[in-house]
Amino acid sequence: MFRIITLSIIFLSKVNAVFSQPHMFEPGLISNGGVFGLTISPDSRTALWVQSNGRRDTLVIMESHKKNGRWSKPVIAGFSSATASWKDIDPMFSPGGDLVLFQSTRSVPDKPGRTGFDIWAVKKEKNGWGEPYHLGNVINSDASESYASMSANGNIYFMKENEDQVGKSDIYVSEFRNGNYLLPKNLGRPVNTSQRESNPFISPAEDFLLYFSTDSTGFGEVDLYISFRKNEQWTAPKNLGQPINSALAEFCPFLHKKENRLYFSRQEKLPNRMLENLYYIDFDVEKYR
Repeated sequence: MFRIITLSIIFLSKVNAVFSQPHMFEPGLISNGGVFGLTISPDSRTALWVQSNGRRDTLVIMESHKKNGRWSKPVIAGFSSATASWKDIDPMFSPGGDLVLFQSTRSVPDKPGRTGFDIWAVKKEKNGWGEPYHLGNVINSDASESYASMSANGNIYFMKENEDQVGKSDIYVSEFRNGNYLLPKNLGRPVNTSQRESNPFISPAEDFLLYFSTDSTGFGEVDLYISFRKNEQWTAPKNLGQPINSALAEFCPFLHKKENRLYFSRQEKLPNRMLENLYYIDFDVEKYR
């Protein structure tokens, strides 16, 4: 009896270890070695991500729909560029699922000389997508903005390149007031440091923030972290640890509330390109609180 119980415990431990590891999201169909930045609608029926081909010369947003429990063949999203005339990145569903934020280098109204990424939005309609629209030149600037996510009250968190062009970035928030976005505020410490912080995913209730940092104390070149909001202040960030983080680069975190899954991208640098795929893992925020 003791031997049987012992073997059962060992077996269950191995099973739990397997299921606690990140899984590649739809290998072959969607994760093809050249993708990053996945977002999935709250009803789990629409997936959007970036096709990079392992480089950054061509960046388009792809789309797939779940039908009868299976994801459909990916196509270029209707609001992205079918001819790659510009670059589109970092789609992110709003908490309600009726809006998608993304960033683009397409021509900006009244700013013909702007060449970086700006934050755009597109509404999800019954039979497709509406017309993409620019979020204005208060939240956007001549510096590149990317990886924007929205809380339930409309506030938008995003990465902004530092204007000193030293190759580092910080996380900012633009509050939504009376139908307009206010001048972005730097979150400051302890979230932002002298390292590169980026890819913020804000929870709908604005009570926690997932993001990446190049903090050298992590497991790899880029790791995922979490910080909680208490009494209007952000707590000291916690590294999400292994097996989420690894010796490779983890980025583009997205937490699906209904599925209780953390989706993220993982990148390995090869001699002539980057190997990039999408992963997911069951995730309990409260374990980090």
